[in-house]
Amino acid sequence: MSIKVKVPELPESVSDGVVVGWHKQPGDTITRDEALVDIETDKVVLEVPAPQDGILEKILLNDGDTVVAQQVMGLITPGGTQKPAAVDATVETVTDEDSSQPSTGASGMGPAVRKLVAEHALDPESIHGSGRDGRVTKADVLEFLKNRRAAAQPTEVKTPGPPAVTPGLPEIGEDRPQKRVPISRLRARIAERLLHATQSTAMLTTFNEVNMQPVMEIRDRYKDEFEKVHGVRLGFMSFFVRASAEALKRYPDINASIDGDDIVYHGFCDIGVAISSDRGLVVPILRNAEYMSLAEIETYIMEFANKARDSKLEMEDITGGTFTISNGGVFGSMLSTPILNPPQSAILGMHKIQDRPVAEDGQVVIRPIMYLALTYDHRIVDGKSAVTFLAAIKELLEDPASMLLDI
Repeated sequence: MSIKVKVPELPESVSDGVVVGWHKQPGDTITRDEALVDIETDKVVLEVPAPQDGILEKILLNDGDTVVAQQVMGLITPGGTQKPAAVDATVETVTDEDSSQPSTGASGMGPAVRKLVAEHALDPESIHGSGRDGRVTKADVLEFLKNRRAAAQPTEVKTPGPPAVTPGLPEIGEDRPQKRVPISRLRARIAERLLHATQSTAMLTTFNEVNMQPVMEIRDRYKDEFEKVHGVRLGFMSFFVRASAEALKRYPDINASIDGDDIVYHGFCDIGVAISSDRGLVVPILRNAEYMSLAEIETYIMEFANKARDSKLEMEDITGGTFTISNGGVFGSMLSTPILNPPQSAILGMHKIQDRPVAEDGQVVIRPIMYLALTYDHRIVDGKSAVTFLAAIKELLEDPASMLLDI
C-alpha cells in the first residue's frame, strides 16, 4: 500500500504555496524525516520531510504547481530497496531512454522537464537553468526550444540602410535580449506590504548623525577576546539593538502600534533586524531584546542569517515585532528613508560609516560618522518624540559605556 506525501498545514494567514523543488526523483530510496520537497509560501520556504522509509513511487505535483494544505504531492512505496517494476504511464520516472541523457544535466529536473527534454532529444547540459541551485525548469526548456527554432529559420537579407546616427554603435533592433520570470511569492508579499505601508500610514522621516568612534574603539579593543569567549564576532548591530531597546523604554509611543481604533503600547521590545537573502528581504525578530547581552544579540543574528541563507526560517522567527532596524550601510548606502513595517510605528535606518570633518571644542577633526534615519507613523508619533528618540540613540552610541552599564 502506497504512503501519501501531503502538503503540511500551512502557517496562519497563508492560503497556498508553490512547489519549488523535489530533492528526490521517482525510484530513489528515501529515509524517514529526510527532506523530500520544498514549498515556497509568501513568507517562508517549508521543507516537507518523508513520512516513512521506502522508495519514491510517484510525483503528482511538479515544480511551479500551486498547492494547498493536505493536498497529496506524491506516493511512497514503503520498505524495499529496489525501484518499482511497474510504473504508471502518467508519472514520469527515470527510464532507459532518460538514462541516455547526461546524468549531471538530468539530475534535479522534475518529471515534466525530463519528459520534455526526452521528447526533443535535448542535452540538459546545453540548457541554462534558472531554477533553484541552477536547476533546469520547464520554462528554461521552452525558451531553449524557442531560441533554437528562431536560429533555424533563414535569415532575411536586409537592404543596407542609412548609417547610424552615432558611428560605432550597433543599430537598435527588436531582438535585444531580455528575460521574463514569474515573481516569487516572497517578492510579491514584500511588494504588497510596502504598497500597503505607503498607502495606509502617515510616514515621515527624521535624520541625525552619530559619531561612531567610541563604539569602534570598544569593538577594536575587545573583538578578538569577545569572539574567543562567545564564539561569535562583535558587530555594530548589537550596539544599535541595545541602544534602540533602551530608547524604546524611554519613548513608549515609538514602541506602539495601531489596532483598529486603539493604540497598543507594548511593554516589551521585540526588535526585527532586516536581513537580505537570495529570496529577498526578511525580518527575523529578537524577542525581549531589552534583556539580551551583546553576545546573545550577535548569536541570534548569526543564526537568523544562516537560516535565511538556507531558507530555514520558520514563521515564529519572522512574526510579530514592535520595532525594526535596517542596515543599508552594508551595501554602501549613505542615506535613505526606510519604509515602515506595519503595524509598527517606526523603523531605524543605519548607513555607511565614513570619515568626515566635524567641529569639536572649536577644532575641526576627522571622525567616523554615520547618518541615521527614523521613519515613523505620524498618526501615532509626534515629531518631538521621533526627534528626541533618535537623539537618545545618538547619545547612547556616543557614550556606550553608560548604555552597557545601564546608567
